[in-house]
Amino acid sequence: MKTTLCLALLLAASAAHALSDSEKETLMTAAQQAYAQQDYATAREKWQTLAEAGDAEAQSNLGILYGKGRGVAQDYGQARAWWEKAAAQGDADAQHNLGILYDNGWGIAQDYGQARAWYEKSAAQGNAIAQYNLSDLYYKGLGVPQDYAKAREWTEKSAIQGHAAAQFNLGFLYENGQGITQDYGQARSWYEKAAAQDVAQAQNNLGVLYAEGRGVAQDYAQARAWYEKAAAQGHAQAQSNLGFLYENGQGVTQDYGKARAWWEKAAAQGHANAQYNLGVLYANGQGVPQDYTLARAWYEKAAAQGDAKAQFNLGILYNAGLGVAQDYGKARAWWEKAAAQGYAKAQHNLGVLYANGQGVPQDIAQARMWYEKAAAQGDAKAQYNLGVLYGNGQGVPKNNARAR
Repeated sequence: MKTTLCLALLLAASAAHALSDSEKETLMTAAQQAYAQQDYATAREKWQTLAEAGDAEAQSNLGILYGKGRGVAQDYGQARAWWEKAAAQGDADAQHNLGILYDNGWGIAQDYGQARAWYEKSAAQGNAIAQYNLSDLYYKGLGVPQDYAKAREWTEKSAIQGHAAAQFNLGFLYENGQGITQDYGQARSWYEKAAAQDVAQAQNNLGVLYAEGRGVAQDYAQARAWYEKAAAQGHAQAQSNLGFLYENGQGVTQDYGKARAWWEKAAAQGHANAQYNLGVLYANGQGVPQDYTLARAWYEKAAAQGDAKAQFNLGILYNAGLGVAQDYGKARAWWEKAAAQGYAKAQHNLGVLYANGQGVPQDIAQARMWYEKAAAQGDAKAQYNLGVLYGNGQGVPKNNARAR
């Protein structure tokens, strides 16, 4: 009991010692230096002393150590406890970090309403990251009704402070006219700010604006320059877009070899359109020896991701027996996948299979149905074949007026 009593008295004496401003400054400086040197144990010791004395910044920083597991076992519960203490004193970073916990359900039940409440407290103090995260909740309608105008309002506050992702998002809102009047000039302006901070998606989108002449004079050289910046950061869409420029000789000398090289980079990242385009190169022998087997392999990768063009082209290979045994059943299966996505050529070709009884029992009614779907999208072949059915009275009452 004596030992316990002495220890209790010692702790009481320590707690009673109030830290002077000079002591606080010394402890904070030492903690920050230790943290910068990744000496997290020392940083925690100094911040713990300050935090127990009620220092909000130290409480917030202790929360970071626990939240990231630096010098301590990761513990979101402890992080939350310290952030709540700091947030109660108005610490904006702690308020934001509490929002993050609720937003992601880290160490607590996910609760977008609570996330919003904490982000709002922090955002009201000008915290740019909290403003950005709040905008994301409004854009996606998480814990609040979806509201593009509110999303823009908070995105703009964050972007003005130089938050790169917010600058990109503001550009995206202007480009698509979400929560604001569509304005390609404003989109370009905000994309440029984000691109200057190496946001690859912004660099790619600037390339798209120049390639399509949206809000700027069409300029393929500028498009290429921006695509290259994004592609150098591994941005798959930009790599695919560069391939497209080289395939078509837009702003560069047409070069199927370079198109293939860029599409290979994008395809290796799982970019479906690049995989499809590689399939086309091999199927047509453009810049490579014609190879239907490799064409099929690339089409399959893209088709597995739901690319309708690749699904259609796989059907073509099976229908014609190119690089595979001819198989109308497999052709039909791939065309059905593409047709279900509204791909008119696939719908037309299904009509042909049913009209001719290839891989299926002949069924003029099914042929007509598929021709009608494709014809409604303006497919000329389907419109012609539908006319033939009406002209001959096949599966429908003969109707020369409709045949025309």
